Amino acid sequence: MDKPGALAETAAGAIRLPRLPALQAQKDTMLLQHATWPDVEAYLKQANGIIVPIGSTEQHGPNGMIGTDALCADGLARGLGEAVGAMVAPVINVGMAQHHMAFPGSMTLRPSTLIAVVRDTVASLARHGFSRFYFLNGHGGNVATLTAAFSEIYGETSLQTGQQPTVRCRLKNWWVNPNVGRIARETFGSREGSHATPSEISLTWFLHPEAARPMDLPQVLPADGGFTDAADFRRRYPDGRMGSDPSLATIDHGRRLYEAAITDLAEDWKRFLAEG
Repeated sequence: MDKPGALAETAAGAIRLPRLPALQAQKDTMLLQHATWPDVEAYLKQANGIIVPIGSTEQHGPNGMIGTDALCADGLARGLGEAVGAMVAPVINVGMAQHHMAFPGSMTLRPSTLIAVVRDTVASLARHGFSRFYFLNGHGGNVATLTAAFSEIYGETSLQTGQQPTVRCRLKNWWVNPNVGRIARETFGSREGSHATPSEISLTWFLHPEAARPMDLPQVLPADGGFTDAADFRRRYPDGRMGSDPSLATIDHGRRLYEAAITDLAEDWKRFLAEG
């Protein structure tokens, strides 16, 4: 059986190029990196909002992908963009994750670096006419830094002289939504935990089923919080989980969470634009 993306030889020995069904499925999504400048110019004549997915590249326990937070944010941003007809920026896939650096493969930006990345992202797009920035976040560790970045952005425009276009930024954590929260509580209960959760692992498996790694895992104690640096986090949470049981993750749970998240996020997007 041919697998999508796999190279194959014809009977004559010629290489047959891989099929790319994912690109076909995304044809109606307005991805900034797939657009041409005239596409963006045309979009800006009738809209000023853009979805900016942001996540992290960090460990997610024994069976969670290191890119989980970025994959969740990016996958949901694409789905949301298609649902509401909004343009989607490239994902910011490295965040503030210094406390995960004792696990191989994890990456981090200093808070000051991430603030600069967010400020320059907004400034670059605002120059072209975007003024509503919906940061769809996949990593709790980004929240404080993103909030500070927004303050820097607003502070800069407040201190400039002359009439400046009004820029508004919104931070939305994909898991903090009514329907998503209800499904997580009903499906996983107290075993949801707070990092490497079965919810986020399920969502990534739905988005990337080829990467699913079901496995039995021992239960861990509830997260006690209070960690400081990477060594302290590894000491408290030796396998990377914080009170979670991702052995409960399934692709079908991920589908339900995805559909619920898109519904919730679409409503929040509309409220954001209506704020003026």
